[in-house]
Amino acid sequence: MTELSKTGAAVSEPAATEKDSKAFLDVRDLKVHFPTDDGVVKSVDGLSFKLEKGKTLSVVGESGSGKSVTSLAVMGLHRLGARGKNVRMSGEIWLDGKELVSAGPDEVRKLRGREMAMIFQDPLSAMHPYYTVGNQIVEAYRTHHQVSRKAARARAIEMLDRVGIPEPAKRADSYPHEFSGGMRQRAMIAMALVNNPELLIADEPTTALDVTVQAQILDLIRDLQKEFGSAVILITHDLGVVAEIADDVLVMYGGRCVERGPVEEIFERPQHPYTWGLLGSMPRIDRETSERLIPVKGQPPSLINVPSGCAFHPRCPYADLPKGNVTRTVRPELQQVDGGHWSACHLSPEDRTRIWTEEIAPKL
Repeated sequence: MTELSKTGAAVSEPAATEKDSKAFLDVRDLKVHFPTDDGVVKSVDGLSFKLEKGKTLSVVGESGSGKSVTSLAVMGLHRLGARGKNVRMSGEIWLDGKELVSAGPDEVRKLRGREMAMIFQDPLSAMHPYYTVGNQIVEAYRTHHQVSRKAARARAIEMLDRVGIPEPAKRADSYPHEFSGGMRQRAMIAMALVNNPELLIADEPTTALDVTVQAQILDLIRDLQKEFGSAVILITHDLGVVAEIADDVLVMYGGRCVERGPVEEIFERPQHPYTWGLLGSMPRIDRETSERLIPVKGQPPSLINVPSGCAFHPRCPYADLPKGNVTRTVRPELQQVDGGHWSACHLSPEDRTRIWTEEIAPKL
């Protein structure tokens, strides 16, 4: 993928012939398209990012921006679509020296659960209704460890206790429908963590949980990361969670990355109007404000008919600032702002700085 430097000169990333020497996860120009009768849904359309062990990357964006599709691609979980049409996936996903897009299903299956695991967004559909919660965790553990059922059950009870399930030995024999929504979520987290994976993908892990349990879950993820040096991808709509746990942030819109960088940079010096909108819609309790929350006007784009040029231009209040109608005709590439901070926007650096400091930041 070609990117641009601050001076506008093209900067090409090195050829993806092997995994990055430093990154544990290295995603390069990932595309995930779904053919339908109405056209091709370009859920992910050229996404690149890297993640080191011991670091947390938060992926943020509205529903339909491609966050969950990206995580499923990393896990190798995309299947044949409706009526036998194949999902079209290209690019490269390197996980600790192994390339996953071209790998066979059996090879990826061996990695799934042991080297990489996922906390799914909907615990009710992710857990099997006919088996007890304990048996499902036992199965996940014994798939990768040659231990007795007794030892695996002890491990399952230990994990249920760690995620805050009361009376874990007793509740291990319960079925998913006998758990509340929050308890199902915690049980699914226990299943994901049971093998101490080196890459943990958490898709809205604190959904439907009260704030005290949210804190427990985030602490648990941090403890796992500290103990085993795991890499974590956190998919969330909650920017408060992002501010608390993330090292880096990747902002997605219309199946592409529009901004990425260290969490401090994204919160203190964001460079894309869509990121400004996300921050403006976040409630603040750390200072008094008389302003209402600022919603992002309009609707997310159709991934079948993504707007030409900058996909955000129909909703962007600054789309007319760049000259020559460029926002509607030319798709912006990622430009380096500073260090590891990148943004895909046609606004000049001077305009972005002025708008942020004079118009946006004072209202937040």
